[in-house]
Amino acid sequence: MAEQWLTVAQAAKMSKYHPVTLRKLIYAGRIKARKFGPVWQINRTSLMAYTHKASKLGAKRGPKRRS
Repeated sequence: MAEQWLTVAQAAKMSKYHPVTLRKLIYAGRIKARKFGPVWQINRTSLMAYTHKASKLGAKRGPKRRS
């Protein structure tokens, strides 16, 4: 089966993550992505695996720290 690739806008709509958050996940290596010219494409399977893992963590992620 061929891999399915999504633009950041498509991935944001599908996952409910903000595009900036998705780019941070790409740079951190948490989701698989590739770049064609100025456009990032995110691997759908990688995104779904990340969102599934993040949803399982849920409340375990803890409160945000304030500076």
